[in-house]
Amino acid sequence: MHLARNRPLGMAMPLLLAGLLALLGAGACERSKTPAPQRSAAAQAGSFQRDPARHAEDGPVILMLGDSLTAGHGLPSERSFPALIQSRLRAGGYPHWVVNAGVSGDTSAGGLARLDWLLRQRVDVMVLALGANDGLRGQDPQATRGSLAQIIERAQARGITVVLAGMEMPLNYGADYIRRYRAIFPALAEQYGLVLIPFLLEGVALRPELNQPDGIHPNAQGAKIVAANVWRVLEGLLD
Repeated sequence: MHLARNRPLGMAMPLLLAGLLALLGAGACERSKTPAPQRSAAAQAGSFQRDPARHAEDGPVILMLGDSLTAGHGLPSERSFPALIQSRLRAGGYPHWVVNAGVSGDTSAGGLARLDWLLRQRVDVMVLALGANDGLRGQDPQATRGSLAQIIERAQARGITVVLAGMEMPLNYGADYIRRYRAIFPALAEQYGLVLIPFLLEGVALRPELNQPDGIHPNAQGAKIVAANVWRVLEGLLD
């Protein structure tokens, strides 16, 4: 299986990502200080982008497992990149349904914890976009890799095709940490035979006109580019 290669990022990119990771993880850090109200399993796992009146037998299911970038922070649900992928599928005549399982502030361990609930439904393809908040907390990259590996293994054991989305860490985390964190994604892709999206925000980061006023999360136009980044990899797996 083809494995996409990482492309070098500009030196300014890590500075933006410092803010990105801070905002992605802000919700999770705040929740760790104050007990959160009990949520339903569905709320913890994510939200459906498909028509709930339809059944899995109507077509293959693509699960988007991620954090606020996947959830579509600050955007109407129909403008999140998973929803835009659904629109591309319909326009191309594909029978697939997209499930948006993005939860703001989530970590790789959080995604692993809610995976069993998500896999109660039919899933044919999983786009795995977790790990940024692990880096924000300075978690050992080996622990992040371990959680992501468990997600991948559980998915592949069920015959699910996994697409892995990579992320970067800011310069102020130190050269050694950056190197070890960056290595997580291509190493997992090689180990498990995955197709890799080198950087989910390619073409959007550092461009104010493509981001919300926070300068971090993509706006509606930026989300279209993120969707295109995912689609370039995903489309080749659907046939």
